[in-house]
Formats: sequence, structure tokens, C-alpha cells
Amino acid sequence: MNIKLFFQAIIKFILGILITGILLFVPANTINYWNGWLLMVLLFVPMFIVGIIMMIKSPELLRKRLNVKEKENKQKQVVLLSGLMFLIGFVIAGLNYRYVWTTIPNYIVTISSVIFIIAYIIYAEVLRENAYLSRTVEVEENQKVIDTKMYGIVRHPMYAATVLMFLSMPLILGSIISFVIFLVYPFIINKRIENEEEMLEKELVGYSDYKKKVKYKMIPFIW
Repeated sequence: MNIKLFFQAIIKFILGILITGILLFVPANTINYWNGWLLMVLLFVPMFIVGIIMMIKSPELLRKRLNVKEKENKQKQVVLLSGLMFLIGFVIAGLNYRYVWTTIPNYIVTISSVIFIIAYIIYAEVLRENAYLSRTVEVEENQKVIDTKMYGIVRHPMYAATVLMFLSMPLILGSIISFVIFLVYPFIINKRIENEEEMLEKELVGYSDYKKKVKYKMIPFIW
């Protein structure tokens, strides 16, 4: 086991828990914000399991997933906008719980939780299918186009999974206002895809042909 990689992953995992907790529970002014705890469990328990599996079976993929330093200016903008979305959306969700601006029925929270779990399963399966899935937009030496399984249906199944995950998060948190804020995410991710595909067509052999073969980015017959 790569001890350095292990500690790097654990530190980032713990920081993620702490930052998310602060963004949710401080604005809520209580630790009894059960929607916040529900999201924390749904988010971090699978993340921990997937991280352990990658550490054992594919440490190189884990290393790439931990690297978040983008080189492209457009991708840096995408990361910044996504970060702002989470910051504002989570804080608003906490404040919404504190001041009861809006409420969401429990069945909506339950359905959203199921959607989140399904999306995370898709996310994990995409990680299993594509060993080149870095967090940053780049082309590796000897990288090949993946065009089987989910990549034979849409070109960006990972991003499709994140759209489902991120749009379900504010509903799990019980905040319609935060949901409206998170609706910006599909536009943010589309900007990332446009820049990423432009680079892939230039640098990855066979990607132009792949685009002709698989016509849809994230949703079959729609997008």
C-alpha cells in the first residue's frame, strides 16, 4: 500500500466531512438538522467505500481522482463556479432549516435519496470502466478512447451521474431555494464538456470518430 497516497486520501476525506458539516450545521445553528446528517451519510459512506476499493485495486486512479489542479483557464473557472454553487447552496440550505423559509415533503426527500444512491452507483461503475478518469481535463500518454458499456450510450456518463447527484442534494437537504441554486450545475458542466471535447478532439486519437458514433453527451436522444 502507498502510505503517502493513503494519508493524502484520508486527509482530504476528513477535510471534506469537516467543510461540509460547517457549511450545513453552522448556518442551521444546530446539529439536529437531520437532512444534513442524511446527506453526510449518503455522500461520505459510499465515498469511503469507493476510496478503499480504489486504494486496493487501482491506486493510480485514486491518485488521479485526488488531483484537482486544473491547467486550463476555462476549467479553473468551472471549478470555481462549482465551488461557489456548493458554498452558497449548502449555506442557504442550513439557513432554510433554521428559519423555515420553505419545506419539502418527506417523500420527496426519500425519492431524492434513492436517486442519489442510484447516481452514485453509476458513478462508481464509470470509475470501474474508465481507468483514465482524472479529476482534471488532460490526455495521458497511450490513452485510448473508451467506447463500450455506458460509454457506448453517452460520451460523458460520469457527468450525467454528477448531475443526478448534485440536483438531488438540495432536495435531500429539504431546500427548494438551494435546488434553484443547484440548477446552474448543468450549465456549468456543459461548459466543462465543451472545453474538454475540444481538447480531446485535438489530442486523443479516435475521439472525433467516437463523437460521430456516440452522438449524445449525457442523456440518450436528448442531450
